[in-house]
Amino acid sequence: MFRAPSFAGVILAAGESSRMGTDKALLPWPPPVAGESLAEGTFLSAAIRSLALSTDFILIVAGKNEAALAPVAYVNGASVVVNPDPSRGQFSSLQIGLQEVLNRGRDAAIVTLVDRPPAATATVQTLREAFAAGPPGIWAVVPEFSGKHGHPFVAGRDMMTRFLQEPLTGNAGEVEHRYQEHIQYVAVEDPFVALNINTPEDYAALTR
Repeated sequence: MFRAPSFAGVILAAGESSRMGTDKALLPWPPPVAGESLAEGTFLSAAIRSLALSTDFILIVAGKNEAALAPVAYVNGASVVVNPDPSRGQFSSLQIGLQEVLNRGRDAAIVTLVDRPPAATATVQTLREAFAAGPPGIWAVVPEFSGKHGHPFVAGRDMMTRFLQEPLTGNAGEVEHRYQEHIQYVAVEDPFVALNINTPEDYAALTR
């Protein structure tokens, strides 16, 4: 059975990047190489571009960094919603982003994190197509690389509702585990889906 949902993109970017020491959303991407000029893009602008071809619109969930992220979001055609208390954790940002997706009448969300190199546009499209072609019992599609699950993931209305029903003390991993029979894992040849960048050393390693 082929479903034809309308997709929104959600980029979670409200974290304070304390271990990095600077906002990860604004790190240059691709990372600078010695002797070369700085990249024109950032993690945030690259994430927007990676989702743009597969979504109707893109929401950036920002926190205290709204003023810094908004110009990047707007110039790349995305919108910004604000988590008023990002100290509640990343799950609170996910709930805010998904609620806005439903408020805007969309059936599915492609969700990613800003603290990593973006998945290839072909990877995002593969995930979207897998969800659209899946049976009604599949509520979400999650990428897998070398046995590790990652982002972006696709969540349909059923999965979004389950996320929104959770208390703030919950987390996405717990929901995924509880409804695992409704999740399809799709193997992709894209190492960035499972890569986390938390420290300056992690970021520097990208140039190697």
